[in-house]
Amino acid sequence: MSKKNFIQVFEYQKLKYDENSDFKKNHFDAMVLFNEKNQNKYFTIVHKGVLFNSYVGVIQIGSLTIEILPKADKSDNPDKGTWQNALLNMLKVCKHIQVDNVSETNLNKKYNSILEVYFEMYLNEIESLVKKGLIKKYRRVQSNQNALKGKLVFSQNIQKNVVHKERFYCEHQVYDKDHLIHQILFRGLLVLEDLLNNHLKDKLNRLLFEFQDYQQLNINKSHFNKLNTDRKTRPYLKSIDIAKMLILNYSPNLNSGNDNMLTLLFDMNKLWEEYIYRILQKHKPEGYQISFQNKEDFWETKTIRPDIVITSNTGEIFVIDTKWKIVEANKPADDDLKQMFTYNLHWKAEKSMLLYPKVNQEDSKFGEYHYNDLKKKCKLGFVSVLNGSKVREGRILSQDIFDKLVVKN
Repeated sequence: MSKKNFIQVFEYQKLKYDENSDFKKNHFDAMVLFNEKNQNKYFTIVHKGVLFNSYVGVIQIGSLTIEILPKADKSDNPDKGTWQNALLNMLKVCKHIQVDNVSETNLNKKYNSILEVYFEMYLNEIESLVKKGLIKKYRRVQSNQNALKGKLVFSQNIQKNVVHKERFYCEHQVYDKDHLIHQILFRGLLVLEDLLNNHLKDKLNRLLFEFQDYQQLNINKSHFNKLNTDRKTRPYLKSIDIAKMLILNYSPNLNSGNDNMLTLLFDMNKLWEEYIYRILQKHKPEGYQISFQNKEDFWETKTIRPDIVITSNTGEIFVIDTKWKIVEANKPADDDLKQMFTYNLHWKAEKSMLLYPKVNQEDSKFGEYHYNDLKKKCKLGFVSVLNGSKVREGRILSQDIFDKLVVKN
């Protein structure tokens, strides 16, 4: 992927095809069609362009890659490499990058886009499987035979062998490598063949040669639902996870032209929520339990669901509601206060906190609700995603959040 065909933008930024030579009308048309097929949730169509919203990630259209980065920064010229690393770290912590051997060193490697991380991981995983030896599995096939093998398929035998009475249309088992798992991996490689044009192309071609004799299926979600995991197939799980992402997010010739499209988009609000939960879960102090997206009945069929509930061994309960946006206020908004009060009551929590990314804001103090002298409290909290130009350590971030909850004010 060359810099010429690579555009980086930030959430809530516009991209217009009459202002950027790499983003052309055909790319815009493909994005409009894709957005319409997905209830227009990923971005807003504006005059000669798109306005991105809370979804971050990557859109690849033909040879053009558009990377949408998160931003909790007031700078007019934020460092794109820094925020790309922040996004990569969040995806890894939230296990959207489903490979355990992605080390901090690998994540710090300079990638043009986060898609390249997935592409390289996929090729490395398959290369490892090929070196170990691809497994054989039993599968059922139907075909015409010169001798009866397995069971006779009467309807097909009558239809196909009216003239050739010496043949038998049978269903039988074969034990080979041309089974569904390898057909899925093969399809993932073929997707990359339409998208790759960089240093990984040679490795891709070598792997395609290994799979050239396997059946090409039009893989969809139902094929993944048929897979069963056992001792033999467990080493394939990582590559299958990435293949699923590649295949199900791929749209060939979306606008009836030559532009194949691959999208990998994440709602930043949900990603931030899960990121904070996983950081707290991993680095919680002794004596605390963390639960995620608890749900309780609220009214008739309606439920309420706070993002994170923290319970201590001494019986203290805290509720956190995460919000990925920059706010200037030092007090909670009225609607937020009412929502958090409901959480306080339903979960019997003494304290609740609205947690935002920090730019230069300061936490508010805990304010007390005036209701039946229950002494329920709520505050605004802000945490930094970055430490200078580097991603902040999870251990330090977790301690910062706990300090905000247990502080005696």
